[in-house]
Amino acid sequence: MIIIIKKNADEMQVENLKTLLASKGIEPHVSKGSLQTLIGCVGDVSHLDPGLIEALDVVESVQRIQEPYKAANRKFHPDDSVIDCGGVKVGGGSFSVIAGPCSVESEEQMVCVARAVKAAGASMLRGGAFKPRTSPYSFQGLGAEGLRLLSLAKRETGLPVVTELMDFKDFDLFEDVDVIQIGARNMQNFNLLKEVGSHTKKPVLLKRGMSATLQELLMSAEYVMASGNPNVILCERGIRTFETALRNTLDLGVVPLLHRLSHLPVLVDPSHATGYAHMVEPVSVAAAAIGADGLIVEVHNDPPHARCDGAQSQTPEMFARMMEKIHRVRGALA
Repeated sequence: MIIIIKKNADEMQVENLKTLLASKGIEPHVSKGSLQTLIGCVGDVSHLDPGLIEALDVVESVQRIQEPYKAANRKFHPDDSVIDCGGVKVGGGSFSVIAGPCSVESEEQMVCVARAVKAAGASMLRGGAFKPRTSPYSFQGLGAEGLRLLSLAKRETGLPVVTELMDFKDFDLFEDVDVIQIGARNMQNFNLLKEVGSHTKKPVLLKRGMSATLQELLMSAEYVMASGNPNVILCERGIRTFETALRNTLDLGVVPLLHRLSHLPVLVDPSHATGYAHMVEPVSVAAAAIGADGLIVEVHNDPPHARCDGAQSQTPEMFARMMEKIHRVRGALA
């Protein structure tokens, strides 16, 4: 249920309405937009009489909604959410690019790549310290040492850091991390989502699961938001289908659809979507043209010797050329 508040409503009346809702076991989520103020009712609203609520002086109208996701729903929050990621704004018309290697390997690698992607126009730095791998024999990341190297690269360049949290027991190590990534394999790890939602207000970059529907992605975002953290960024990275030519099947049509369904920013991951470095540029340009709020791209200073996902990693030179092309495309569409 959404309660639309009258223009120039008395703040005390609004507070009284919130108190009334809370007394009935409803969690009120207030959204003040440029034109309207809304109260989204989260909880069991079956016992609420919309007519009685609508009769209150402060209320313009009451609407019921059918979608199971509430806090992530654009009907609750008509204006685009803009998420502050360590000083970098994501959403609301900006285009933010997160770039860096799949996994943190060494100090030299991280500082080299961080400097290169910043010079090319990246706004944030990515790098995996904890790596979920299909094989237990593959490189699993440097763990705490990887986080230390990310912090070092952050100090060298000033770029906010994005890295994946796989297990909440490691949360205390993420103090210097600006954006917590929840990877595709953990998109429906509901206990992890609730822990992240209830213990921090740091932005959460939530990647779509390998076989997840858009409603399942939005419901996972709902877990984080309903637990207390409204700062969620969605990431489309392709899904697993019968097609095997590329690593995953990327449907860029979900970008405008997600924008229609939700107020949350939407990024695209062209590296995991395609699996090939030469495919990253055209997919990234297309993502920028279709209205994505940004990208998360893998860049490595020596892809043939990368310990993880070298085939899909751009060189710094490739990344710089791609950023120039994206800048031209966005300029032409402005």
